[in-house]
Amino acid sequence: MAHTLEELVELQRAVIAAHNRVTELRAAFGPPTGEPWTEAQTAAHETAWRAFRDLERDVQDAVTRFAKDGDLDRADVKRTVQFRASAPLEGNK
Repeated sequence: MAHTLEELVELQRAVIAAHNRVTELRAAFGPPTGEPWTEAQTAAHETAWRAFRDLERDVQDAVTRFAKDGDLDRADVKRTVQFRASAPLEGNK
């Protein structure tokens, strides 16, 4: 579990990366209602989706615990984490 705000930011960056992977797969495979996906495509998408979902759940739990432990407003912590996670990393500007 995250013990610092920076650890929460890193978790949120992992969520963003996992969501980007799901988006990339959907773009590459097209809508499943158009041309049905192969078993391999379906498995790849489901694996990526599960990873995103699990990471999102973990970051939500970590933000809640961090806010509670620090007697902080959860919404403020979440907003700060999302803002910092969306900022470019040093050297990646």
